[in-house]
Amino acid sequence: MSTLVGFFQRLFNVYPERDRMIVKAVRQITGQRPGNLHLYRLALVHSSMAKENRDGYRESNERLEYLGDAILGAVVAEFLFKKYPYKDEGFLTEIRSRIVSRESLDQLAKKIGLDALVDFDSRRKSALSYKYIYGDAMEAFVGAVYLDRGYIACRRFIVKKLLTNHYDMEEVVETDTNYKSRLIEWGQRNSKKVRFEIANEKASGPNRQFKVHLWLDDELAAKGLGFSKKKAEQDAARKACEQFSID
Repeated sequence: MSTLVGFFQRLFNVYPERDRMIVKAVRQITGQRPGNLHLYRLALVHSSMAKENRDGYRESNERLEYLGDAILGAVVAEFLFKKYPYKDEGFLTEIRSRIVSRESLDQLAKKIGLDALVDFDSRRKSALSYKYIYGDAMEAFVGAVYLDRGYIACRRFIVKKLLTNHYDMEEVVETDTNYKSRLIEWGQRNSKKVRFEIANEKASGPNRQFKVHLWLDDELAAKGLGFSKKKAEQDAARKACEQFSID
């Protein structure tokens, strides 16, 4: 029945107001009408507004977010691999991290107008309740495009509509966010002792890779990898900043 209703909605272009807004946004953002509108509806539902389906599962955009994160990471990795054929793995990993960071995706979602459509419970007052909520929705939206259109179309959307239109790659490369300093300052404000510890080294020579453990007081907070101790520490600090929503 729902499939039949969806068919007649598409045929006569009759949708509830919110659905019309979503259809319009999908067309503006991707250049195409949505095939499976339900996917895009779900991509814009924060967990605070999740409703139970017939099986008792609370539906939100979290599963699509998980999928979109993986697809986005793979497409950006391929894009950078081809764009910078002579750069090493450390460089590619760092630039990919900057592009797909929660902060970056949050800003991207606002640029393309996705923030105006995210459905969430505005009564929550916790400072961490909605940190990077739009970035999470951005990943979920990518997951929806992937399931709706397939990998090739989704890759084209990410490269043509997102990376090319909204990222200045030279600026991304030149911007060096010092997550370690940011984390240490946060630790000082919150009476947290920040400690980095070299866990091990993999291989040797030019392929040597460092693994770092980041401790907050006596708790292991994050692990980082890099082709230098500094890069590994920055990687661990970046993960901790994202985990604890540290600006």
